[in-house]
Amino acid sequence: MTKTQRQHRIAQLLASTAVTSQAQLVGLLRGEGITATQATVSRDLVELGAVKVRGLDGQRALTLPASAVPAPAAPEHLRRVLSEWVVDVSSAGPLVVVKTPPGCAHVVASALDRGLVAATLGTVAGDDTIFVVVDEAVGGAGVATQIRQIAGLPAPRASANGAARRVTSTKKGR
Repeated sequence: MTKTQRQHRIAQLLASTAVTSQAQLVGLLRGEGITATQATVSRDLVELGAVKVRGLDGQRALTLPASAVPAPAAPEHLRRVLSEWVVDVSSAGPLVVVKTPPGCAHVVASALDRGLVAATLGTVAGDDTIFVVVDEAVGGAGVATQIRQIAGLPAPRASANGAARRVTSTKKGR
């Protein structure tokens, strides 16, 4: 595991767990199969800018400054980005393919990466196409439906044989 990967996992742990000491953090990492000494964790915490703060319960816990942990996109921001730039959504297995106008895929992918679409594991963006990888247990069809709804796109129409057809939305004035 690289330093960057370890620090990313530390940031995730601090965001999701009340970590009260470096020793506890070393133990949490060890429980996930990540070997790190307390000295290494201490350096990581300094580089990440971690501080101890007193929570509402009075207990002191390690935390990161707000800038170190990306804030999730507000639902309104996600809706605005998707409704403005998403022109087509389709799915196959645990993948969702999102189409945008040329040069816009990275903006939509960033919103999806930070957003509130459940079961989204990550995105890969090209110029006008985004692959969204979703949790297999949920499947791409459900996430594609959710993205379509947020973007304000119509549901795909069923063809004569019952299979869904792709629906492409076009915006006037282009």
